[in-house]
Amino acid sequence: MRKARHAPRPNNVPTHKSHTHPTRTRAAFHGHPEERKIWHLLSRYRPRFTRQLPIGPYIADFACRQAKLVVEIDGGQHAQSKRDMVRDEWLRREGWTVFRVWNSDVHENPIGTAEAILARAAECLGGTHPQPLPSREGRTRRPIA
Repeated sequence: MRKARHAPRPNNVPTHKSHTHPTRTRAAFHGHPEERKIWHLLSRYRPRFTRQLPIGPYIADFACRQAKLVVEIDGGQHAQSKRDMVRDEWLRREGWTVFRVWNSDVHENPIGTAEAILARAAECLGGTHPQPLPSREGRTRRPIA
């Protein structure tokens, strides 16, 4: 019989990476339906957004590093939350702008919500358009006839 190169894995040890971090839940790894809906829309645009970005002791639902914008998609349990107020204040002290949208807004009007997020990113960048025209770099000019 051949000797195993590694000790066998016990049956009760999960193999999925999201289970290796004790505080990470399945929802945090895969995202809530509203987060997936917004990500599907935002991921096409510039400036680039990142999902589940760790910032200090917190994890942002979405963040645009270039604009220093944190986007939180929240349900009703977050209304007037002391924990969220402390978190927002910490992020502001670190130079981030926090923009919160409600799950119901995403559900009822995902395109409008994505447009509002992109507009806020443009504000944070000083009013530049969130999706500028493509660069002409590398293209050759046609001679004028």
